[in-house]
Amino acid sequence: MNLGGTQILLDPGPGSLVYAIKHKCEPPQLSAIILSHKHLDHSVDINVMIEAMTDGGWKPRGCLFAPSDAFNNGAVIFPYLQKYPQKVELLEEGKQYSVGGVEFSTPVKHIHQVETYGFVFRTPTHKFSWITDTRVFNDLASHYKAELVIINVLSLESRLPVDHLSLRDAELIIKEIRPKMAVLTHFGLTMWPVKPWEIESKVSEDTGVRVIAARDGMKLDLDEVT
Repeated sequence: MNLGGTQILLDPGPGSLVYAIKHKCEPPQLSAIILSHKHLDHSVDINVMIEAMTDGGWKPRGCLFAPSDAFNNGAVIFPYLQKYPQKVELLEEGKQYSVGGVEFSTPVKHIHQVETYGFVFRTPTHKFSWITDTRVFNDLASHYKAELVIINVLSLESRLPVDHLSLRDAELIIKEIRPKMAVLTHFGLTMWPVKPWEIESKVSEDTGVRVIAARDGMKLDLDEVT
């Protein structure tokens, strides 16, 4: 994300460095790296990106935000790299954080196999939220009310006991939040056959909200949301 010149990388999964360079996002210009949880599809390149953000540790810079179990109890962030950022903060339920001109909160701990948080971001002009991996639970939507909501949707139908949201879960969340726009992402194998980019119009019609299925390399201007 580039929010008023504050550049933030979220969940550096496989190929993050390659994609960053491809899309002309220079790692040394990062203000922060935020990790929602330590599963490999979200974290496998986090050590690479910490190295890239700090020029291999020669130029300490940036902030690192992650749950406590990313640093211990099966850590995914190498101990020697934890000294490279200028600031390291643990994510906790109900806490507020800031970097540059951006504030964000982790309103509630998610129901997932490891310690996981979603985010509500605020800038002087925008508020948007990201519902990361979780099983649906009471009051989930109430924590993420914003003009734009981004939702991780793994499957077409509910796959309990898998701790992820289905498309039906996402539709109900969108109807409750009533954002100006919703973006669906993090598609699993049961989503790809239905071609999410072809059903976004139906989901938009069903929810009464403009819904977009994320695509690789897609850019979103927050000013267009409002």
